[in-house]
Amino acid sequence: MELLSVVVPAYNEQESVPIFYGELVKTAEKLKAEDNIDIELLFIDDGSKDNTLEEIMKLRQSDKRVRYVSFSRNFGKEAAIFAGLENSRGDYIVTMDADLQDPPALLPQMIEAIKKEGFDSAATRRVTRKGEPPVRSFFARCFYKLINRMSNADIVDGARDYRMMTKKMADAIISMKEYNRFTKGIYGWIGFKTRWFEYENVERVAGETKWSFWKLFRYAIDGIVGFSTAPLSIATYFGIFMAFVAFILIIFIIVKKLVFGDPTSGWSSMVCILLMLSGIQMFCMGIVGQYLSKTYLETKRRPIYIAAKTSEDEEARDRTASGDIPGKTNLIKE
Repeated sequence: MELLSVVVPAYNEQESVPIFYGELVKTAEKLKAEDNIDIELLFIDDGSKDNTLEEIMKLRQSDKRVRYVSFSRNFGKEAAIFAGLENSRGDYIVTMDADLQDPPALLPQMIEAIKKEGFDSAATRRVTRKGEPPVRSFFARCFYKLINRMSNADIVDGARDYRMMTKKMADAIISMKEYNRFTKGIYGWIGFKTRWFEYENVERVAGETKWSFWKLFRYAIDGIVGFSTAPLSIATYFGIFMAFVAFILIIFIIVKKLVFGDPTSGWSSMVCILLMLSGIQMFCMGIVGQYLSKTYLETKRRPIYIAAKTSEDEEARDRTASGDIPGKTNLIKE
C-alpha cells in the first residue's frame, strides 16, 4: 500500500483543526478503498499562540496516522511548507490549509492525475475570488501579471498552495535551502509536469485569515526580489533616463542664455525637480537595498525553522519513561 503524506501548516487554527480532520478522514477512507493508498497527516504548528498544538495532540492520541512538528516560534507559512516536505514519509505529498479552503474531495482526482496520467504534480487554482475585498483581488491579479513578465518562473494566477507532488519533486524543492522562500515561484522554477485543477473560492470553515494586506504586500515583494532581477534593471534605466533629461536641459539653458540673453530663473520649479530626482534616487536605493538585505540574510545561513517539539520526540520520551528503550534492558521492575 502506498502512502500519501498530507502536510498541513497551522497557525492559530484551534477551531479548524478538528473540523478539517473529520473531513479528511472521510476522503482518506475513499482513497484506501479505491486507490489502495493510506495517509499520514502531518501538522506543522507554526508557533501558534492558541490551543492549536493541544488539538493536534488530542488527534494524535486517538489516531497514530497523525504526526506533528511544532516550531519554537512563528517562522511563517513558507518555512512550515518546507518543514512538512522535509519530514514527510509518503510516496506522494500534498500540502493544504487547515481552514478547508482547500477541498479534500479533490484528492482522489489529484492522485489519479499523478498515478494514471503521468503528471509529477497536481496543482489547484481558484477561478473566482468570491468573498475577497475587491481591492485585494485587484492587487493580486496585478501581482501575478507583473511577476510573470519580470521573471522566468511560471506562476499561475489564482494558484493555491494546495498541491500534490511525487517524492522526487518534493526532494527537488527540499534541495533548495534558501532562507527567503517563495514557494509558488519555486514550483514554477523547478519545472516538472503539472496538471491544474480549477475550483471556485471556498470560505474558511472557522477562524479568521492571518494574511493582512500589508503581509501580502511584503510577500509579493519577496516573490519579485527572489525570482527576478528586473527591478535592478529598472533602477539602472531610471538613472540613464534622468541623466539624459538633465543633459538636454543643460543644453537648452545654455542656448537660451546665448541666443535670447534670458537669465536663468525659476527657483520653485528647480526645487520640485530636485525633490523628484531625490525621490527617484531613494527609490532606486531602496531596490538595491532589498536585494542587499536578502543577500545578507542568505549569507548568515540560519536554519529555515527550529522545531521545539515533534510527535516522534514525545513517543521517544514516553518509551524512555516506561523503560522501553530500544537496545537496552528494561531495568524497571514490575
